[in-house]
Formats: sequence, C-alpha cells, structure tokens
Amino acid sequence: QSLQDLTGDGGVRKEQLRPGTGQPVPPSASVAVKYSGYLGNWNKLFCSNGNIKYPRLMKLGKDITLWGLEIGLLSMTKGEAALFVLTPEYAYGQRGCPPSIPPNTTVLFKVEVLDFIDSEECDAFFELTCEQQDRLPLEKVLKVAATEREFGNYFFYKQCFKIAKDRYKRALSILGRRSSSKAEQSQINASKLLLFLNLSLTYLKLECADRALKYGELALEMDQGNAKALFRCGQACLYMREYRKSRDFLTRAQCIQPFNCDINNELKKLARYYKEYVEMEKEMCCQMFDPLNSYS
Repeated sequence: QSLQDLTGDGGVRKEQLRPGTGQPVPPSASVAVKYSGYLGNWNKLFCSNGNIKYPRLMKLGKDITLWGLEIGLLSMTKGEAALFVLTPEYAYGQRGCPPSIPPNTTVLFKVEVLDFIDSEECDAFFELTCEQQDRLPLEKVLKVAATEREFGNYFFYKQCFKIAKDRYKRALSILGRRSSSKAEQSQINASKLLLFLNLSLTYLKLECADRALKYGELALEMDQGNAKALFRCGQACLYMREYRKSRDFLTRAQCIQPFNCDINNELKKLARYYKEYVEMEKEMCCQMFDPLNSYS
C-alpha cells in the first residue's frame, strides 16, 4: 500500500491500519495514545508505552513536541491506528538523540488514538483574570465546566479517582457565579447537579463516605426526587453503618425507580448487614450478662 504524504515533501508519510470515527484530533487537544517508535525497518524499538494500561492524556504542542508526530496525530480520529514514517527534519534532526537515535535518522512510529478531549476553550478561560472570567457569557462558562467534567470522567473511568475529583471540583469552582436571570440560574444548577453526583460517586470510590454523603445531599437540595442522589446517599450511609438513614434514602430511591437493580441490590445488602449487626449486638449482650448469670 502506498503511503499518504501528509506534508507534500515526503517528510511525514502515513499508512492507516484501522479507521477511527468522528472528527480529527484538533490542534488544542489533549490525547491518550498508544505508541511505539522504531529505527531501521521496524526492527529496532527505541520507545513505547504499549505496556501501560491507561496512557496519560498528553497536550499537543506541550507534552508531544515531535513535530512530525503532531502532524500525524492531527490527521487521525478516535480509535484510529496508523504507521508513520518521519524524516529527520520532522523528527530528531541533524543531531539525533544520542544514544538511542543517531544523527540524521528517519524514524517510524506506530500510533493508536484511544481518546482525546478538545481543551481550547478551557486553556483560554484559565489564562483570563477572575474579572475577565466573570464577564464572559454564561454559554462559554458552561462549556468550559462541561469540558472539565469530561476530563474528570476520563480520569474516573481510568480509575484515577483523585485526579477525577480535582477536575470535578475545578468545574464546580467555575460555576460559582450567581445569575440574576432564573433561566440562567437553572442552567448553572443543572451543571452543578451533574458535578455533585459525580463527586458523590468519586468519594465513594475513594472510601470517603462522609464526603460522598455531603455531595449527595447537595444534589438533593437541587432536586429532591433525584433517584441517583438518594441512592448515593444510601450507599454512603450504609458504608458508615448508619442503617436507618441508609434505609430511608434507599427506599425513597426505590419508590422513584422500583425496577432499578442497583437500588434493589443495595437494599438486600443493607438487610443482610443489618441482620448481622443485630446478631452481633445480641452476642455482645449475652457475653456481658453471662458473668452475672454465673454468680446467681
């Protein structure tokens, strides 16, 4: 198969191995990629992150500084895999990168785009002063908060719960403004509600049940009939062995979603834990009064 010339001078050539879906990677994106770099005819590996389960997000132009690799990534979509041939001008130049890469060396890369998040608006937003941020239209602020939440979700699914929590909190801090318009305030609240639910679940994963309960209750202040928030609060109380409170939250959630398996399973778990707790209390009472009985 003939290679596609991306630069017009043969500097970056590409062979697609597997097509992806959606839009190409934008110039301001943070990308998660699997890559392997080779010398010669694909026979000498000099760098790879193939053994990492969850590659970190890397910012184009900041974390990825190899010009030819950046040009290659901008031609790719999510899920795509490709091979790239980079001439020295687009790779490590006349000097190379001793001791791995000799001077004036053409290098080969195998790349797979796992995911990317476009952070252009976020980057611009955080460069502004607080006063400038406050003057931005709400639509922009909501978009930045949504992108930060997307970053949080990315890290959550990669089980990096502490980083996810920080990104969710960063999104919340952006939504601190109050609005005079009811319609605008309800948009802000809808964004906050999603973040409260995300934070509640993330704190459960971090085994900080009191914080999980706090964010679940903040979600309920905005939407008292939110089954997900009631479920999170019930889970948090169960973790803290506050069985009555847990039952109260979970039965309210069950009333709203009677066929939800997660809620029903949590109630069964609660019943089991409560039964064990009662039996243990009985056992302790018997042990306390046994010595008394032996004296009678």
